[in-house]
Amino acid sequence: MNPYYTNEKEAFRQKVRLFAEKEIKPLAQELDANETFSVELSQKMGREGLYGIDIPEEYGGLGMDTISYIIAVEEIARVDGSQAATMAAHNSLGVAPIYNFGTEEQKKSLLPDLLNGNKLWAFGLTETNAGSDARGVDTKATKMLDGWSIKGRKRYITNGSNELMDGITVLAQTGEKDGKSTYSTFLVKRDTSGFSTQRTLGKMMWRASDTAEINMDNCLVADADILGTENKGLGQMLKTLDSGRLSIAAMGLGLAQGAFEMALTYAKEREQFGKPISNFQSIQFKLADMDLKIELARNLLYKACWLKDNNQPFGKEAAMAKLYCSDVAAEVSDEGVQIFAGAGLFKNQDIERFYRDHRILRIGEGTTEILKLVISRGLGL
Repeated sequence: MNPYYTNEKEAFRQKVRLFAEKEIKPLAQELDANETFSVELSQKMGREGLYGIDIPEEYGGLGMDTISYIIAVEEIARVDGSQAATMAAHNSLGVAPIYNFGTEEQKKSLLPDLLNGNKLWAFGLTETNAGSDARGVDTKATKMLDGWSIKGRKRYITNGSNELMDGITVLAQTGEKDGKSTYSTFLVKRDTSGFSTQRTLGKMMWRASDTAEINMDNCLVADADILGTENKGLGQMLKTLDSGRLSIAAMGLGLAQGAFEMALTYAKEREQFGKPISNFQSIQFKLADMDLKIELARNLLYKACWLKDNNQPFGKEAAMAKLYCSDVAAEVSDEGVQIFAGAGLFKNQDIERFYRDHRILRIGEGTTEILKLVISRGLGL
């Protein structure tokens, strides 16, 4: 018996694993090498039900829980970080804020197409001066007679430029109160006048995912395009990041699991001194340590998800899970390359791609340093 796991969840895991092995794995190396964003795979993930796993059925989701969603991210990341990034960013950063904070009209208008794979939605926080410091956004929304005019630039935006991208949730300054800036979030459609986007290439990791820079030159949006309530934007963004950290943790866990399985298989096949290297204690101990850390990471992450599903505070635990899972991904992928030795340094080996992909996990959606700050605050420090 596992308090976080059921037979139904295991069946769902196997369904997602089969999809990842059949549809994504054969293409992963080529897409990575060519920095190709696959519209077809993105749409297939939507048709498979991987968008909106934890969104109620009335909006087009599967109506499952957080752990089920995290299992799906984990299984996609076990095969390819790029497709996991597309899926996780769309779910946690694109769909979730609309569902959690949007009006009923906004939900019914946007969610159906975002859950069936027809369209993707992005999340606009990061700027030159805004990342760990969310209050550093320079993007401004000025009140007009017929709505708001938004001017600013966002960068490092996942799902920000591909042909499925329908719009973005933008954090912007909207005024000042008691000497401090106020912030609101706006739903900005791609076809808004003054909106432009440019894909960012040359990444070390997630090369088949879509990362973009977005420019808004006096984009005019209506009052009805404010997400939820005016001047609640900063809190909405920070709450979104708390949940989003669970999906990044799942990406780290999935990457570690995939790297471990590659290393285990290779160790049994590779021979030195007349026998498989898996017969040597030094390799056995590496694999044992990898397996141990993955098990600990999975239990920590699933506990954080359980807290969220049971309406308990989970911010500190999400930070812990994201920090630990990303560290485990780094350690396991590094040891995986060590077990492959020279063969692991070439781009025809999946372990090389996994080694590159792990590096973003200690930066995106909260750096390791910021996560330690979050944990410290959770301790009352």
